[in-house]
Amino acid sequence: MTKIAPDDGFDHESYPDSYIHDILTSVKTVAMVGASPNPSRPSYFVLKYLLAKGYDVHPINPGHAGKTLLGREIYGDLADVPKPVDMVDIFRNSEAAGPITDAAIAAGAKVVWMQLTVRNDEAARRAEAAGVKVVMNRCPKIEFGRLSGEIGWTGVNSRTISAKRTKLQKGYQHFGLRPLK
Repeated sequence: MTKIAPDDGFDHESYPDSYIHDILTSVKTVAMVGASPNPSRPSYFVLKYLLAKGYDVHPINPGHAGKTLLGREIYGDLADVPKPVDMVDIFRNSEAAGPITDAAIAAGAKVVWMQLTVRNDEAARRAEAAGVKVVMNRCPKIEFGRLSGEIGWTGVNSRTISAKRTKLQKGYQHFGLRPLK
């Protein structure tokens, strides 16, 4: 059974829904390190989705610094973001996640979120020792969709296979996270 608090021996293999829900409802400002202006890249989709859900997302990519992405200025470094960030979303490899995590701690971030396939246990230990919540090998877009019910209402994960188009109820196109039961 997974323990709720990281300081109680959290293994980062699985996360309670309450832990993820708390992060996604408390975070308002996100710095996305490794954001890509290429619309076929996962970071582009996640950035667009988080913006649509009302998050204030700041793309970080030194190769595109000074340009804009989805109407947002791209910064070259986390330290260049002109306002405090609640969460740093890492779209870089596991090795790069270490220094990015250290920069997130220095910047006062409350959460370090490492994307799918990104895991750095030593960086996670440093972050948690500094009081920063950590999520590894997960995607906030997927987790938001799962916890809000968006994934289920489109027929995904409903255990029903059908070629019929789902009829959406009024208001479903503007889902937010609902309270956990």
